[in-house]
Amino acid sequence: MTFAGIAFWAFAISTVTFGLMVILARNPVHSVLCLITTFISVAGLFVLMGAEYLAFLLIIVYVGAVAVLFLFVVMMLDVDFAELKSGFADYLPYGVIVGVVLLVNIGLVVAAWQLPTEDQRTQPYLTGAEMTANPEGPNNAEALGMVLYTDYIHYFQIAGMVLLVAMIGAIILTFRERKGIKKQNAGDQVARKREDAVEVVSVQTGKGI
Repeated sequence: MTFAGIAFWAFAISTVTFGLMVILARNPVHSVLCLITTFISVAGLFVLMGAEYLAFLLIIVYVGAVAVLFLFVVMMLDVDFAELKSGFADYLPYGVIVGVVLLVNIGLVVAAWQLPTEDQRTQPYLTGAEMTANPEGPNNAEALGMVLYTDYIHYFQIAGMVLLVAMIGAIILTFRERKGIKKQNAGDQVARKREDAVEVVSVQTGKGI
């Protein structure tokens, strides 16, 4: 088995294993960490398929922004998970119905999937000499980057603003004002003068303060 085959099986097993752990883990923090590992494994599969741009996108956007934001919200919000799980039995029939509907839909997709015929398998593919791609030109990531930052730069900036608003919303949701806690004012401390903090008292001998 080649190195690419070993890497494929390693990433594939890791993807399936940690994907199941996302659902089976009881701790929501562990679920998010398993989700991040699943994204990284899928990114490795994209690299093996030659889709390095999708791999970078998965790492930067989903792992670096969305999954970390999920982890931040889950860890910072004071959510009572015991209270959330208390009504699990009441919604179990609805969950079973939704699961059955999803399985039926997946079964219909698999049943309608047609394998290629023998004639289609024997059709010759384009060789390297017949392809019109320029080997000296930009690669996949460079070409997509040039299009993204020229023709679609406004959409890219809008997506960045959406992520910024999501981050600010997460910070606002986790912010809790606590009463009765002394807070420092750095501006007042820096602007304080010696006359405001130090008092010189003239004490007579033998009388004390």
